[in-house]
Amino acid sequence: VRKGTNLRIRVKLTLKEIAEGVEKKIKVNKLVSCSTCSGSGAKDNSSYHNCRTCGGSGSVTRVTNTILGQMQTTSTCPSCNGEGVEITAKCPSCGGDGLVREDETIAINIPAGVSEGMQLSMSGKGNAAPRGGIPGDLIILIDEIPHETLKRDGNNVIYDLYISFPQAALGTSVEVPTIDGKAKIKIDAGTQSGKILRLRNKGIPEVNSYHKGDQLIYVNVWTPKSLTPEEKTLMEQLDTASNFTPKPGKGEKSFFERIKEYFE
Repeated sequence: VRKGTNLRIRVKLTLKEIAEGVEKKIKVNKLVSCSTCSGSGAKDNSSYHNCRTCGGSGSVTRVTNTILGQMQTTSTCPSCNGEGVEITAKCPSCGGDGLVREDETIAINIPAGVSEGMQLSMSGKGNAAPRGGIPGDLIILIDEIPHETLKRDGNNVIYDLYISFPQAALGTSVEVPTIDGKAKIKIDAGTQSGKILRLRNKGIPEVNSYHKGDQLIYVNVWTPKSLTPEEKTLMEQLDTASNFTPKPGKGEKSFFERIKEYFE
C-alpha cells in the first residue's frame, strides 16, 4: 500500500501563545482523493483492470540461479509502478492521478512550551495517497515571534529593567511587563545595578509538564549622559558625601556570579 507524501507548514506563535498553548486553524493546499473517480483515476468502472504483469499485487518476483542456488527478489512492478491497476481511459478531472489539489482548513492544537524550530506531527493529515493508500502526515514547524520587551531563555523569560539613581538609592515600586499582563515589584533602597529579581512561575512551561520557568528581571541603574548646570552642581555636592563613596563588601557577588547562582 502506497503512502501519501508528508506536508510541511510553518506556524508563527507569540510568546503568550507559546506560554499558554493555542489552537490554530490553518488553511493548507493539499492533495486529496478525486471525488469524480473516487480516487481510482479511471473514467468509469470499466476503464481500469488489474495489471497484467503483476496480477494486481503491484510487485513482481524474479528467481535467479546462482552458484549458491536460487535467489528470489521482489521489486515494484514496472508496468503499473506498484499501483496494481492499468487504466484504459483516464478520469477527466484528475487526469488519471486519482488526486486533485484542494484547500482544507485544519485545526492544530499546539501544546504550551514549544520552542523555535520544534516540529509537531499530525498523522494522516498530509497529502492523500493514490488508489486509496495511506495519507501522509502534516509536519508543523514552530516559529517564535519576538516579544517587544521580553526575551526567552529556555523556560525562563528575561526583562531588562532600567531605574533612575534616586529610585535605586531610595527604593520604589515599579510595574514590569509579564507574559500575561503586568506585575508590580518592589525595589529595595540601595539596590545595585546588576541585581536579578525573580518572579516565580512567570516563565514558559515545559511541554506536557506542570513545571514552569520564571521571569528574571535584570536591574540596571540608569546613568544620565548629560546634565543641566543645576544637576551637575547637585551631583558634585553628593560626590563629597560619605554615603556616596563606593564600599563594596567582601560578600558582594559580581553580576555573573548572580546569574550563575540563579540558574543553578
